[in-house]
Amino acid sequence: REPSTGALPRAPREPSTGALPRAPREPSTGALPRAPVRAGNQMGNLLKVLTCTELEQGPNFFLDFENAQPTDCERDVWNQVNAVLQDSESILSGLQAYKGAGQEIREAIQNPNDMILQERAWNSVCPLVIRLKKLYGFSLRLERALQSLLESLTCPPYTPTQHLEKEQALAKQFAEILHFTLRFDELKMRIPAIQNDFSYYRRTISRNRINNMNLDIEREVNNEMANRMSLFYAEATPMLKTLSTATTNFVTENKTLPLENTTDVLSTMASVCKVMLETPDYTCRFNSEDTLLFCMRVMVGVIILYDHVHPNGAFNKSSKIDMKGCIKVLKEQPADNVEGLLNALKFTTKHLHDESTPKNIRSMLQ
Repeated sequence: REPSTGALPRAPREPSTGALPRAPREPSTGALPRAPVRAGNQMGNLLKVLTCTELEQGPNFFLDFENAQPTDCERDVWNQVNAVLQDSESILSGLQAYKGAGQEIREAIQNPNDMILQERAWNSVCPLVIRLKKLYGFSLRLERALQSLLESLTCPPYTPTQHLEKEQALAKQFAEILHFTLRFDELKMRIPAIQNDFSYYRRTISRNRINNMNLDIEREVNNEMANRMSLFYAEATPMLKTLSTATTNFVTENKTLPLENTTDVLSTMASVCKVMLETPDYTCRFNSEDTLLFCMRVMVGVIILYDHVHPNGAFNKSSKIDMKGCIKVLKEQPADNVEGLLNALKFTTKHLHDESTPKNIRSMLQ
């Protein structure tokens, strides 16, 4: 790159393997020198050399989340997942614009005999319920997309590390799903109107059903759908819960696939993001805060999935994820940026409060 851009040049690949030669360890830290990173667009432009310093194994290679394009072998799965991801921004915009019908609902509850106010509240809530159904429907699409990526990134004969190196376009999509998921859940946690509106809808439709009223909206959101939506929105982080369940189901349904194939993909992704965040030479060159948030969200997302899938969880001393380092990196960021992510680690993980979790890890998250 020309000096005017402020970006460092890419480190060259070796033609024979595409892997970077190992650099010598620095005696003071035992860490490998890091390759440069450039950042820019909203999804986060990441160019990263993976270093398995915690695992003491595995090759060094670039994970190019900015420019990775699908190979012929990746294209079918990439197209399927891309069809889902291209709707993600409109889903987030719809959630962000959600205002709720709190005022209309309060007036209806305070004046139960005023049919005009009852009708106004009902007419305000019904379109919102249709919108909530759309958001819930997207979570089901995202679940299927994640399982397709897991199937591709874990299947023999390649190891998970080889998959991530050879199928970087799919690795990028995996990161984008996690990035979207954390953004969705952060927004949802700030909108209590969602559960209030849906609770009012369910109470009202039950009452009207008793009165034998003809309810057109039941064709859109029947009782079974309303039950599933209610469980989804009752979660503090519903999209993460969906992906955690999807990952757990993937492992359960693929009994012939070694568990490590799945957990190593997740721990490797966590290591990539942690190194990105803890290295000032990278973060000082980020052009956008979005890149920093991208790394944080992806790191937290794969930690949560790992914790749900691995029998011992992510917090155990035997974990391949450096949890102390990951939490430390998060706590070094501005509080407003990481409050939702730290809450996700506290409330969405499965093994944090196990006896095997080191006390210092638990105290870091209190």
